[in-house]
Amino acid sequence: MSMVSEVSAGMQSAQVQQTGGTADTSKTAGKTKVSGKTIGTPQLSEEAAKYYEELKKRYSNMDFILVSSDMKEFAKAHAGSFANPNKLAVLIDEEKIERMAVDEDFRRQYEAILNNAGSQVATLAKKLQASGASVKSFGMQFDDGGNASFFAVVDKSLAEQRERIEKKAVEKKEAKRAEEKKAKKEAFEERLNGDKRDRVHGREDEEVITASSADELVRKVQDWVYEDRADRIWSEEETKVGQSIDFSV
Repeated sequence: MSMVSEVSAGMQSAQVQQTGGTADTSKTAGKTKVSGKTIGTPQLSEEAAKYYEELKKRYSNMDFILVSSDMKEFAKAHAGSFANPNKLAVLIDEEKIERMAVDEDFRRQYEAILNNAGSQVATLAKKLQASGASVKSFGMQFDDGGNASFFAVVDKSLAEQRERIEKKAVEKKEAKRAEEKKAKKEAFEERLNGDKRDRVHGREDEEVITASSADELVRKVQDWVYEDRADRIWSEEETKVGQSIDFSV
């Protein structure tokens, strides 16, 4: 078993682990360890484990992460930390998989949500790209009431990109050697001051935005972009830069 991601929050930590492609044969109280990514140490009955494998194959364009019962609240609070940059991450707990395996109505309810989400992936990715935000990844999770929520992880820094734009703007605008030297000196001093502020305040580079639907997620990301741009002055070159996210499978 190899660890593919680790998240820490205060004194707590959770690990997303990746196991082999087939179910582990070791059992505890009639339960079977499952394949794929997990948070905590979830285990399923043989019937539920079989259904879970079929579910992952049916929705191969999604990245399923099975959550143990004792880690449900942690996974909910830190869902953005487990998102996939290439697929729609789906966080679902072992209790729901157990019930989906035996309860036809319950299974139909959740699979309908997955069907709808699967058809929205490409459209959602395009809308997020058009928003102008640097979306690193996004996913969805379920609550105990049968509702799905979506989340997106947005890169707040864009520091390297803005630095490249700034250099190009200086090269285009500054014709005289003396003015060019002055501009470079000012830019250098500004970067130094920015580095100092970052070290003092410990700026975080990511923002996790959550919503109750895919459309609401797009609106919230767009609102976040608007507020972020309103807080600072953008150059003409910056406003023309688009961000992209690849959810191809």
